[in-house]
Amino acid sequence: MNDPFLSDFLAAGVDADEVPELAALASARPLLDAFITLFRGTETEVLMRLLVLREIGREADAPRWAPEALRARFSYLDPVKLETVLKRLRENGLLAIGEDGHYALSDHGRNAVAAIAMLLRFGEEEDAELGFLTAQLAGLQAVGGITAESLGHLLSKLNDLTWHFEEAIASGSEFRILDARRRLSANGRWLERGTELLDKLLADPEVDFDIARIAQRIGLAQSRLARADASFQRALNKIEAQRVTLGASGISSSDVAAWLRGLDAAALATLAADACASVPELPLLAGGHELLDRAESLLEGGGSAAPADTTLPPADDAATGFAPQAEDLRMLEHFTHRLGALPAPQPLHHVIAGGGFAPASYRLSLLALLADGAETAPEGGPEDGPVSSFMRLPVEVEFGDTLTAVGEDEIGAMTLGEVRPRATTAA
Repeated sequence: MNDPFLSDFLAAGVDADEVPELAALASARPLLDAFITLFRGTETEVLMRLLVLREIGREADAPRWAPEALRARFSYLDPVKLETVLKRLRENGLLAIGEDGHYALSDHGRNAVAAIAMLLRFGEEEDAELGFLTAQLAGLQAVGGITAESLGHLLSKLNDLTWHFEEAIASGSEFRILDARRRLSANGRWLERGTELLDKLLADPEVDFDIARIAQRIGLAQSRLARADASFQRALNKIEAQRVTLGASGISSSDVAAWLRGLDAAALATLAADACASVPELPLLAGGHELLDRAESLLEGGGSAAPADTTLPPADDAATGFAPQAEDLRMLEHFTHRLGALPAPQPLHHVIAGGGFAPASYRLSLLALLADGAETAPEGGPEDGPVSSFMRLPVEVEFGDTLTAVGEDEIGAMTLGEVRPRATTAA
């Protein structure tokens, strides 16, 4: 792939050979050149090339044309223009010319004509794309050449149809829903044929994994489309419940909307000329009841009331002389003094008792902290303050594994333990 023009489209430093997606297109360059020849130029030139190529390909019994026969067949065309078209098709490989000077379609030309003929055939129906894709898959399956890419095109189309139908239902428009329902009905036979293709494809035990995976997703998409008709009916039932009939005429709001949709812009503008105003008339902004309510409030003196004062009060300077509230550590200091003067080992429940359950629980938590500190870092803790003094007490706390009955000071039972002065070692 050494096309100098490709470098204009690729990013800096990227070579065409480094893009694998271009390889398949480059290998089909002769076929692509055939389509480029057909569709390059003005619309008139493209139509003339397609016309000449299709007419030449119609003669199946006598596929070779003498120049005189071509001029007779296209007698309605200017001879010079016809020769220009034939030369363009011949030079670009769509037409072949034999040694006897007779014209015939080349292989690429016949393939291009066949593909265009199929597209034109399905273009006559309401939804050409789904029919064309399904027929294409049927042909590929017949010759054993079905690919994941061809299945992906069908899956994309089915998902697009699903999105279109969901949008129609969400719009709440009766006409969009009816159009979508007709489109679904027109695609019904293609959905059935697609289901048959999938059944045959998935019945093959040697089918490729990617093909089987996409085929299953196509089946799910077809199932969603099969349920769309019921969704259409439910949406139409809701619209029917809201339909309004104009008196005893039998004409409904849907009939009026359908009639209006059939009018052109000029007719709609004529109808709306006397019915709509670009600026509303001021007398229509207040009715009689609103005027009476306003007059009543004025007569009662409500209209002369002084307006409410909505001004904000002046700002105050924030006080700056407040000191943060200090934590009350008097109980900790008192407990520290008691433990420091402990003469001998004492039971744990005797040491913490006093003042009720809350103070006892606080003292017990302090002793647990003291026990943990003694195990990890006896000299650790803050450098000064009540907490530091408590953590440096020469006291040992031992907790047992059993409970002992207390029965006083709001304590029923607690862990058995002992608090004792720490033994000093001789220097």
